[in-house]
Amino acid sequence: MSKVLVGSSIREIATLRTAVRKRISSYDGTGGNDDRVYMQPGETRVIAEMSGAGCVTHIWMTMACEEKDFLRKVVLRMYWDGEDDPSVEVPIGDFFGMGHAMTKNFSSAPFSMSPEDGKGFNCWFPMPYATGARFEVENQCSDHELILYYYIDYEAYDKLPDDQLRFHAVWRRENPCEGLSDEGLKNTEYSFGGRNTDGSGNYVILDAEGRGHYVGCHLNIHNLRYTPKWNWYGEGDDMIFIDGEPFPPSLHGTGTEDYFNTAWCPQQEFCAPYHGIILGGGPNWSGKITMYRYHIVDPIMFNRSIRVTIEHGHNNHRSDDWSSTAYWYQTEPHKPQGPLPPVEQRLPRPDKEWE
Repeated sequence: MSKVLVGSSIREIATLRTAVRKRISSYDGTGGNDDRVYMQPGETRVIAEMSGAGCVTHIWMTMACEEKDFLRKVVLRMYWDGEDDPSVEVPIGDFFGMGHAMTKNFSSAPFSMSPEDGKGFNCWFPMPYATGARFEVENQCSDHELILYYYIDYEAYDKLPDDQLRFHAVWRRENPCEGLSDEGLKNTEYSFGGRNTDGSGNYVILDAEGRGHYVGCHLNIHNLRYTPKWNWYGEGDDMIFIDGEPFPPSLHGTGTEDYFNTAWCPQQEFCAPYHGIILGGGPNWSGKITMYRYHIVDPIMFNRSIRVTIEHGHNNHRSDDWSSTAYWYQTEPHKPQGPLPPVEQRLPRPDKEWE
């Protein structure tokens, strides 16, 4: 069974494999060209169900809906091995690497949004299971039909090796983060003042229990401070607490852009395999921003628990709208992450014209 789960590097592509390659898609079973499913408002549909052992290797989706912000209203869920609580429950647009109910062309190692205008969604995170898997989509739009096309590519095995962890993802939001008023403060004090000595007010990207490893996130920020003063949304240190360790954690960073492997308050859009900026924001860092950092070659392991956090502005001074999707692998059972907030708490804020 050592050849069942072979890696995916170019160096390993010639290695003999023993799995059976399969796919579930939305193709028209009549032989026609209506290769999609139609989902009415409020409808939940199982779009794929596999039995036995296997591993999902690739997901492609595209969809259309006339309702505004539908990418935050449609929910994607994944269940492994007959579990009742989903291991993945995320708004569908956010799952594929970008928030704000937006699409935009970008490419990373585990995710891409491809032309036209980022509407071709792809995921390459491997998703093993021992006895079965189930994929659900729920259309939580209020008035409009969802049209969905999809491929779910997977390998079927005789048996899954015992060392395979299960894939998980969770969506979180603080709208706004609980910050500090800038009234009566100099801008330098608001941006750089104070000391964070316990991390208690940090934005929480992930809070999980069990044994596994964290493999990254994307972070969406809507800058809500409308001012002509220097208005960088960052300066927040990442602080990752492993197995209940006290402050300071063994993984303590130096600033928002530093965790995302960029530098000097960036606005330029850039996409690399493991880090990037999909949306850089407007003038003076205004409006909407999306960044990603994937720990593919440097996963962060934990034996009992992990708490991935980051300051929202230095010393948690800023009160912007933050949301994120975290991705990790772990043993089961997992700590329940739900329920997903209702639709009205997931919708993006409207853009405000910069003056």
